[in-house]
Amino acid sequence: MKSTTLMSSVTTRFDHDRRVLVTAPVELDRPEAEEVVATQRPWITIVWNDPVNLMNYVTYVFMTYFCYPREKAEQLMMQVHQEGRAVVSSGSREEMERDVAAMHSYGLWATLMKDD
Repeated sequence: MKSTTLMSSVTTRFDHDRRVLVTAPVELDRPEAEEVVATQRPWITIVWNDPVNLMNYVTYVFMTYFCYPREKAEQLMMQVHQEGRAVVSSGSREEMERDVAAMHSYGLWATLMKDD
């Protein structure tokens, strides 16, 4: 169900020929609380295990790029090594695209996906 709100402001301005232009009040449809869409699910960046990069290098990348403390970086690196992948960041799609590109620039395998 929608409610209608009457915007009561009137704007007066002049055009190029110095004629007065008046903007009339506008009716806007305002959604009810039940119609408000839930916030979008965040996206995640996944780093995958690869046969090329050393574990200490992966730890270094996580500490350098994400500013993770050594303990968290090592925990994520071990998850990548043992489970084949780890979620290293979450946020908006644009942020995750940036993180994936950064991981690629360090030579790591990474992808992004919507979080469940």
